[in-house]
Amino acid sequence: MNTIVSEQIALVTGATSGIGKVTARELVRRGYHIILLARDAAKAARVRQEFQQLAPSGQRVDVLLCDLSDLSQVRRAAEEFIQRYQRLDVLVNNAGLIFGKERETSTDGYEMTLATNHLGPFLLTSLLLPALQQSEAARIVNVASEGYRMAKPQLHDLNQKENYSAWRQYGNTKLYNILFTQELARQLRARGIGNVVTNSLHPGVVASSFGSASGGLTSLLTRLAAPFLLTTEEGARTSIFLATDPIGGQVSGGYFDKQQTKPVKHNFTEPTQARQLWQETEKLVGQEFFGE
Repeated sequence: MNTIVSEQIALVTGATSGIGKVTARELVRRGYHIILLARDAAKAARVRQEFQQLAPSGQRVDVLLCDLSDLSQVRRAAEEFIQRYQRLDVLVNNAGLIFGKERETSTDGYEMTLATNHLGPFLLTSLLLPALQQSEAARIVNVASEGYRMAKPQLHDLNQKENYSAWRQYGNTKLYNILFTQELARQLRARGIGNVVTNSLHPGVVASSFGSASGGLTSLLTRLAAPFLLTTEEGARTSIFLATDPIGGQVSGGYFDKQQTKPVKHNFTEPTQARQLWQETEKLVGQEFFGE
């Protein structure tokens, strides 16, 4: 068993802080070859050095620089990954942010929460699918949130040009993470791709820095609530579970909380709605997910 795990290659986004860092650190300790996808080169270098000291002898920790809100960077990072590595066994789409009261746009002109939390991970997963298919048993883990309950999605306005709300858009993107997972699982099954599974999860309400980009009241409330929130170690448990536990390889399309499957309770969860979201997302990223 140890021999198999030592050969596993895992890429974790948002791996320089919070639950992403804890997830990556635990995978390093378990002998995985970890690739840290990060936007801050200096911070990534420090975390890489820290992890390399924890890694078993001969085990690598690598860095792949990418800002997920910039689709050109996502394409470049995916191309670099394909060139450097033969396959990918575990992809943890962990990176996620909530932005401020004022609507901000990405390099591509998309609302920043949408670009970072949904469009970037969608495109990255699409471009890395060939590497995932080279694995005997690949896993895609998408970190969502119970924040999806705040979602009020409008398929005609994914970019939320009208009536922007930071928290509502965050909830929207977390619902999109769940729907993306469900639709991806259906499409993989329909195409007979049986060696790739995907699941989403709620990490719990975690004391992390994810809300720091929002500033103002959101940032203040996050700091005040910190003593009552889960630690990042506690918040990473379900991500680690889905990435490593045998159960995580036997289920696809599930939504997990505290290492258990959990129903998604929202009026925007029909398969037809997930498919519509998929199609609208393909339009925004400028390509079909399966390259057809």
